[in-house]
Amino acid sequence: MRLATSLLCLLLALAGPAAAAQTLVLNTDGAAPHSRADGSGFEDRIVAEAFRRIGVGVRLVQLPSERCLQNANQGIDDGNYPRIAGLSSLYPNLVMVSEPMSSFPCAAFTRDPGLKTSAWADLRGPRVAYVVGWKLVELNVPEVGTLQRARDQEALFALLDKGRAQVVIADLHTGREIIRRKGYKGMRALLPPLADPPMFIYLHKRHADLAPKLAEALRQMRRDGTTERLTKAGLAGDRP
Repeated sequence: MRLATSLLCLLLALAGPAAAAQTLVLNTDGAAPHSRADGSGFEDRIVAEAFRRIGVGVRLVQLPSERCLQNANQGIDDGNYPRIAGLSSLYPNLVMVSEPMSSFPCAAFTRDPGLKTSAWADLRGPRVAYVVGWKLVELNVPEVGTLQRARDQEALFALLDKGRAQVVIADLHTGREIIRRKGYKGMRALLPPLADPPMFIYLHKRHADLAPKLAEALRQMRRDGTTERLTKAGLAGDRP
């Protein structure tokens, strides 16, 4: 009896660290400065810190937008970030963490000096391009005129540069970084952004128990200034 009790205690002691060492894989379609391969994007930092605060490891991977959602919904990966609210109705295996992690200033970019677009309805005329899988755009862009879908934001601005699109819809921060890095001339964002919605983490339903814990961690991070600090560091390109 004493030997059996000792063995049980040993097994529990070994199981404890293993449970604590749980690591989830979250995917993202985010581009710099939101996400970078080395994890230094500002949203990478926010996600990593939120999981650290609840004692769960996380590995972040970059994938195309629609594949991110499909992988997370099918349980190939454990979750996806950042996404607009309400996607659980389209992807029923995904559970939204109720506290926002960031926001997404979605802007129209153009080289046409005559365009003054500032609302979705104004996009009925021009040739518009956006990233396939971006639900915010798919739910709002008018299904009128010429719409093109690109694999990522880099491809969007290549279309704009070649004159194959008059307007591209991109994240304000990423669009400006691509323009600067590629040296594109004459491109500008039409402000204010078309939308700036809150963005959320989604988890596969098998991890639904973590959602309220992550929500509380994100609330604490916002209150204690961590979210603002990590965002500024990520936008500046500082190494984590």
